[in-house]
Amino acid sequence: MPDIKTAIAAHRAAIKDLNTAAEKSGSSWTTPRAPGKWSPSQVMEHVARALEESANLVAGLPTKFPTLPSFIRPIVRSLFFNRTIKKNKFPRAKTSKPFDPEIGLPTPAEACKRLESAADKFERACSTSAASGKNVESGVFGTVSVVDYVKFQELHARRHCTQLPGVR
Repeated sequence: MPDIKTAIAAHRAAIKDLNTAAEKSGSSWTTPRAPGKWSPSQVMEHVARALEESANLVAGLPTKFPTLPSFIRPIVRSLFFNRTIKKNKFPRAKTSKPFDPEIGLPTPAEACKRLESAADKFERACSTSAASGKNVESGVFGTVSVVDYVKFQELHARRHCTQLPGVR
């Protein structure tokens, strides 16, 4: 299993790739890629929101993530979280309301700055938690390691990177 520094470096590379793709989106920045899909602006906002709330979760602060009954969490962890880590690929999934942006920021530069800030907050929280030997206590997945949670967010960012124009 990788250590926290390795996991954070991989996460940072995914954020850099997402920012690079956003900067290349050009005139399609606010145009959904298909009916019912998000624009690049919305994708960036979604990932930033997920990272901000993930930072709160790792730090033990209140979050906008749903809280599932405790007996359901091991099932969701096994079927979704652990499978994502094992396959090294984030599956197609629906998001919950707080992470479903109606709009995003008006320019790629603003969105990249927002995403960088959210990633910094998330990575700091993860480094602090890992240094103190704590796990992540999720209302969705139950208890997971910090390193695995960073990997999960890396894969989340990479999944959304493929949704931006010119990236496949």
